[in-house]
Amino acid sequence: MPSIPVSVSECLQINHNAMQDVFHNCADVVFRPLNLSDHANILLVYIEALTDSSKLEQIITACMISRDVGRLTQYEIAINFSEIVAKVLKGCTAIFLDGEPFAYLADITAFKQRAINEPSNEASIRGPREGFTEDLKTNLSMIRRKISNSKLKFEYHQAGEMTNTSFVVAYIEDIVKPELLEEVRARLQSFKTDQLLDSGYIEEFIEDKSFSLFPQIQNSERPDSVSASLLSGRVAIIVDGSPNALLLPMTFWAGFQAAEDHYERFLYVSSVRLLRFLLAIMSCLVPSIYVALTTFHPQMIPLALMLSISAAREGIPFPSVIETLLMELMFEGLREAGLRLPKAIGSAVSIVGALVIGEAAVQAGFISAPIVMIVAGTGIASFAFPSYSLALPFRMLRFPLLILGGVLGLYGIAIGIIFIMIHLVTLKSFGLPYLSPLAPIGPNFWKDTLVRMNKRYVSAIRKQ
Repeated sequence: MPSIPVSVSECLQINHNAMQDVFHNCADVVFRPLNLSDHANILLVYIEALTDSSKLEQIITACMISRDVGRLTQYEIAINFSEIVAKVLKGCTAIFLDGEPFAYLADITAFKQRAINEPSNEASIRGPREGFTEDLKTNLSMIRRKISNSKLKFEYHQAGEMTNTSFVVAYIEDIVKPELLEEVRARLQSFKTDQLLDSGYIEEFIEDKSFSLFPQIQNSERPDSVSASLLSGRVAIIVDGSPNALLLPMTFWAGFQAAEDHYERFLYVSSVRLLRFLLAIMSCLVPSIYVALTTFHPQMIPLALMLSISAAREGIPFPSVIETLLMELMFEGLREAGLRLPKAIGSAVSIVGALVIGEAAVQAGFISAPIVMIVAGTGIASFAFPSYSLALPFRMLRFPLLILGGVLGLYGIAIGIIFIMIHLVTLKSFGLPYLSPLAPIGPNFWKDTLVRMNKRYVSAIRKQ
């Protein structure tokens, strides 16, 4: 294959051959030569699926009338083939003129994209109903519409040697901490990969501890949540092609905050947040505590309740720990199946499957009825997390704690909790302690963590 020149040549045929060499076997790339009446030749190179056909025809018609392409449309001038190729791959149309050592790049991109809808993973009862799409410009416009201030900054970056994906680092000047912004830039500069298809790629590269179960970077599909985070001094990363924006740094308490928490009255929000935290603890500890009490510490259970449990477990061939593990695995399998199946039947399969399998297992004598209640209650509690990424570690930690409870009783559960707390206390997200402002205790702990203070009260404190 002939070598490709670095710069655009004045000879149109050389440029034509060079572009054909680059886009060899690319059936979607169109080479459209125009032979004008004055023997001047023009070459258009574009990707048909990414180009607005009506605007393209306007350019072609105007080219047939006038060779001064610069007056025909908004354009850029490029002299390097690498830049021209990159722009064409993003949807621009390259226009080469015979006798000119440069090319015009007209941005007439047009491709189908998903409409703005309410995000399915962060539905809210009260508040805006719009969510991010896969188009970067659309997502940035939604943030800009909510924060109409020149201090809102968007820094463009590009990553992925094969995908050449664009992404934006968003922050508000004078609100974001300079050291946080510099740390984000430094980590992004060291981020090297040949593919970037979603924001999750960046998350895994720049987070503090990749082997931690707990997420150190929050993600959101809601422009209002991203805007609120930016106004509180956080940094957002929005990737082209992904509806999930990354928010950093993240604390443990952010995973218990729902989108509508700032739209409802503070008394209700504070009560619900405490309920979410209680349900989170239940989803992680209830099965292991049940196994530990029934196996090693039956004296701690009221006599009437213990007799009822013993009667229900009569004839069960498995110990409590094996029985609970089997049911937990079955429940997680049903939940995963419900997510992967089509929506029309996914929920029905998961609900009906749980009822049928649970009832059949009890009737067959494989498991006891209390275990079905324990696992079902635990599963319901795990659905109370507003953040799906924070619900995952609680679901995973349930199994090692269950094993510890079945082997060592309450002592094993205590050991497991101690190790988890040590990990959480030492964990950081871009220099911010993961449990802050609780550990270490900060002055704003009660403002917007486990509870949310009255906005009027918080505003009055700021004015003092």
